[in-house]
This record gives sequence, structure tokens and C-alpha cells, in this order.
Amino acid sequence: MRKKSYNMLTDPPGRSLLLFALPMIFGNLFQQFYNIADSVIVGNFVGERALAAVGASYAITNVFIAIAIGGGIGSSVIISQCLGAGQKSKMKTAVFTTLINFLVVSICLGALGLFLNHRILGWVNTPQEVFSDAALYLAIYFAGLPFLFMYNVEASIFNALGDSRTPLYLLIFSSLLNIFLDMVFVIQFQQGVRGVAVGTLIAQGVSAVISFGLLLRKLKKYETDEPCRLYDGGLMVSMVRIAVPSIIQQSIVQIGILLVQSVVNSFGASVLAGYSAGMRIESISIVPMLAMGNAMSTFTAQNVGAGQLERVKKGYRMCYVTVLSAGAFLCVLYQLFGNVFVSAFLDAGNGSVAFQTGLDYVKFLSFFYALIGLKASTDGLLRGAGDVKAFTVANLVNLSIRVVVTNVFAPVYGIQVAWMAVPMGWAANYVISFGWYLTGRWKWKWEKVGKVTKRN
Repeated sequence: MRKKSYNMLTDPPGRSLLLFALPMIFGNLFQQFYNIADSVIVGNFVGERALAAVGASYAITNVFIAIAIGGGIGSSVIISQCLGAGQKSKMKTAVFTTLINFLVVSICLGALGLFLNHRILGWVNTPQEVFSDAALYLAIYFAGLPFLFMYNVEASIFNALGDSRTPLYLLIFSSLLNIFLDMVFVIQFQQGVRGVAVGTLIAQGVSAVISFGLLLRKLKKYETDEPCRLYDGGLMVSMVRIAVPSIIQQSIVQIGILLVQSVVNSFGASVLAGYSAGMRIESISIVPMLAMGNAMSTFTAQNVGAGQLERVKKGYRMCYVTVLSAGAFLCVLYQLFGNVFVSAFLDAGNGSVAFQTGLDYVKFLSFFYALIGLKASTDGLLRGAGDVKAFTVANLVNLSIRVVVTNVFAPVYGIQVAWMAVPMGWAANYVISFGWYLTGRWKWKWEKVGKVTKRN
């Protein structure tokens, strides 16, 4: 079967956006299912304490993953703009500059994490009975942090070059390899938490090396009239301007989730179980919405680099059609069959409080999934145009509303406030981002970001 090809600069906007987003959607869905399978292996073959130890580390590891993803997304904007402007030599220089930057950053963060390992676990109040296992897991995780960073950054670079299939294939390979290694180390060799951590490290290391080789091969296909450089300080500055707000936004979201989680924990184990099931379903449901936002970011960056600003508007309108359709489908699906999805995580008979909590969460939030799609698409346009200030402010307001509303009102009015606050934040974010889009300033904002890419 032949692959469907597309060009973000010439093909119909709706077609190119959808074909670009689909591999990301499948990849993210696959990753969600992998996370569930990973938890099943740990919980069933090691025990509750091991699962708790790994779970205690999740919130910490997610912050570092957010830094890698946010930095990769931010740096990819410059790469896409260079490609869209036809400056292939500078595009290659931007790629190498990105890789060098994040290799250095990841080594420094890994060393810092190893040094502060026990202190970090103490700061998040890790229970003593799982502290040693959690510390072991984190130590191995920090040792492999450069692999994690390079794997995620290389995936962002492939997306910036308009290739979302390769990251999908690499993600599937990495996930299957990780599950296989978990089963070998945990079930066969009885390595417990150490086996889970080592399996993840090896899978990410192998995937990062393969990804790097494929990236070099892809770059060779771009013929240039002048040699590229391995590093450019000017491009680095432009990348930092966009990458830092993306990193802050991604990291703060994870920190905000921690603050909300602390409130939810106070309602007891049954409510926490139901809330966790709802969050699992939410994380799967918003995948297509976030993928459209990332696709819109790359689409915008390439087209503003080529000076096709009106084409960006057309692509943005097509995002509305896609996310509103997906939102309507999800709403009908969960209103009719929400109990089926919740029952995949919880037993309705033995845990009625937990089951009802999860069902209430899922049914309420299903009315608003289209809203996060509109938010993500608008944020993606602003990010792709290099207009990061409004994008950053909007996301900070989003997070602040969710944290403040939950912390102030949930103890008084009940756990339902925790999920009612979610669309409040999404709505505020969308209003701010869309209002800024209407000003039209993004049309010239990219020129400031693109000055460096147009030199020489």
C-alpha cells in the first residue's frame, strides 16, 4: 500500500493538517495504552508497594518529560520556519543546534537529579515504606535522562520537517520494546522496580540512537548550495525565545496537576480511584484535540516562513471543523456508553462510590472536549507564528483557574468542583488566545522571530 503524501505549503489545508495529525493521534493513543499495560505488569507481578513506588515517581518524571516536549516543540518552530522559507542550510544548522542544546541540558538535569534524588522525594512527601524503591527508580531514570530528552526532541524535529510518521513508528517500537523488557526483567529475572526502570532506560536509549540515525539520513536528502554549521548562536537565541515559554507551559501544567491532586487525595481512596479513572479517560479523549494543535503549530510555522499568511487562516478554520466534529462524537459516545468506559477501570458492584465518581467526571467533561480542541488549535497557531507571550499568559490563566477553584471550592462543595474547574480554565485560555488572534498581531510577530532565519 502506498503512503499518502502531502505538502503543508501547497496541499489543501484541511487535508495536510489531518494527514499530519493522524500519526500523532495514533502514536499518543498507543502511548496511553502502553502506560496502562506497564502499570498492569508492575501491579500484578511485583506488588502494590512496587506500583506505589513507581507511582510516587510519576509526578516527578512527568515534569522532566514536559521540559523535553516543551523544548522540542518550541525549537521546532524555528526549524519549520527555515524549511518553509526554503533555507535548507539554516534548517540543518537549526537541527544540529537544537540537538546540541538539549544534549547539554539533559546531562546537566540528569546530574542534578541524581544529586537531589532523595531530597526531591522528600519534598513530595513520599511514604517511607516505598521511599527506597522510589529512590532506586528515580536514580536509574535520571541516569537515562539524556536518552529521554534526545528521543523526544528528535520526534519534535521530525514533526517540524513535516514527517509525523517516523515518530509514530519509533513510538510503537519503543513502547513494544519497553513492555517486552519489563516482562523479561520483572517476570523472568524478578528484578522488581529496578527491572522496570532499566527496561525503560534501554528502550529509550535504543530508540534515541535509531531516531538519530534516521534523522541524519533524512537531512541528507535536503540538498544545499552552502555548507551548514553545527551550531549557531543567533538561532539558539531565537529558539530559546520560543522554547522557554513552551517549557514553562508544559512544566507548570504538571505542577498544577500535582496541586489539584493534593486536594483530591483528601476525599479518600474511593473518590481518588474514581477521579483517577476519569483522568485516564480524559487523557485518551483529548489526544486528537492536542494533536490538531501541534499540527496547526507546524502548519503555521511552515506557511509563515513561506509568507503564506492567508493560508494559515484557512488551516485554522479547518481545525474548527475537525475538533468540533470530534467533540460532538465524544460527547454522544460518553453520554450513552460512559459506564462501559469507566467499568474498564472500576467494578461498579464493589466500588459504587468510586464508579459513580468516575462516571460523573466522564459525563460532565464530555460536553467540553471540543473546547480544548479550539484552545489547542488557537494556541498552536500563535506558537507556530512565534507569538509566545499571549500563548503563555493564556495557559497560565488556564492553570491558575483550575488550581484556585479546586483548592478553594472543592473542600466546601465536593469533589465535582475538581472537574468543573477544568472547562473553566479551557474557556478562559481560549478567549484570551482567540482575542489575541483577532488582533492580527501574529501576522507580523513572526517576522521578528524570523529575522535570524533570513540573514545572509
